[in-house]
Amino acid sequence: MVKVLVVGSGMTGCAAAAMLRQRLPADTDITIWDKARGAGGRMSTSRSSTGPSAGKSTVDLGAQYITLTSQYQQKRQQLYSELQSQGLLAPLKGKIDGPNRFDQDGAQHFVTPQGSSSLVKHFLQQAKANVEYNHQVLTVEQAADGKSLTVTDVGGKSIACQALVLTMPVPQILQLKGVVQKTLLANHPEMWEKLSGVTYSSRYGLGLFYPPGTELPYEWCAKYFDNHPSIRFAAIDSKKRGIDLSSIGPSVVVHTHVAFGLKHIDEDKEKVKDVLLEHLKEALPDLPQPAEVKSQKWRYSQVHRGYLGKPGCVTVQQQPLIILAGDAFSLSTFDGCLDSAEAIAATVVENFKNANL
Repeated sequence: MVKVLVVGSGMTGCAAAAMLRQRLPADTDITIWDKARGAGGRMSTSRSSTGPSAGKSTVDLGAQYITLTSQYQQKRQQLYSELQSQGLLAPLKGKIDGPNRFDQDGAQHFVTPQGSSSLVKHFLQQAKANVEYNHQVLTVEQAADGKSLTVTDVGGKSIACQALVLTMPVPQILQLKGVVQKTLLANHPEMWEKLSGVTYSSRYGLGLFYPPGTELPYEWCAKYFDNHPSIRFAAIDSKKRGIDLSSIGPSVVVHTHVAFGLKHIDEDKEKVKDVLLEHLKEALPDLPQPAEVKSQKWRYSQVHRGYLGKPGCVTVQQQPLIILAGDAFSLSTFDGCLDSAEAIAATVVENFKNANL
């Protein structure tokens, strides 16, 4: 049985696994490893853990809305329509306040009524993959016969595969020990140079949970801040998603701007959380005291400078196959992740065909 190992259960990894399930033989073993405790990556949805709404109230700590630009409308309109019919996407109708500079002519904005991670889980369900969490990859070694790879995590667990797809942030790929680094340096110095040039923005996120009956005195569902010492964006999550959570209680998400994130990225996130809560009181003085606050450190928030040429994915070696992919190789958007997933699927299918796998 042929095994494909996808590392990373974010949008690119899960979409790629779903596409591979459609295009590879039914008995192909598709396994996904992720170092986190659940799927989603930067499209993560966090749940409250205390109080009367524990486990019910949610907040998107990563991606806030999905934008279908004119560039992709012809290519992806059908997919967006299908996702809307399944309740996974809905048009963004709430008021966005402040200096939002991200609108483009003809762009359509969508929200995820069930949380941004529901999109990732949609593709994960289609993949019918073996999914294992809490696996941070440490080394990748090639078997003596040259036909398979052995991937080992920091806890010492190993798995063999005939194809390896790495979708985690590029700096984490470059830190892997074993054949990936050796092959890049020995055979693809130009690829190593391009990979080394990939950079990411960093930021912090806060999720604020409120008890049932709490009223938030704002007309907007989302607000952008300009020239603030730390805060760039805030949203009333249920209002942004267009759903009624009065029986559960509202939640609010706050994102810092990149400059603050980069400056404080190596600090303890709980200490940074306290600083941000003080700043939030100044920025939104009418915001009630939350019942619970969760903080998130996004070291690799969005791609700042991607891989030159935006190829969707790159191949480190053909046999056994090693692919590097993710939004760093396309665009740091939902559609960019799908572009990368499509490139992965095409590369794996062609490779297996040539290798008679």
